[in-house]
Amino acid sequence: MPKMKTHKGSQKRFKRTASGKLKRSHAYTSHLFANKSQKQKRKLRKGAVVSAGDYKRIKQMVPYK
Repeated sequence: MPKMKTHKGSQKRFKRTASGKLKRSHAYTSHLFANKSQKQKRKLRKGAVVSAGDYKRIKQMVPYK
């Protein structure tokens, strides 16, 4: 069986945590900040864990990460 190829776009977007979960960053963080509240912008800075529904699909795209 040949090795699986890593999806390069996913490789740049997701990182592994120490416990093996997948970490992601939030959307809506690139522009139009004047319309967003300070609270919203502060919460968007923090990372988040990939949801259970998406985990299996993303795990397949980054098999060696």
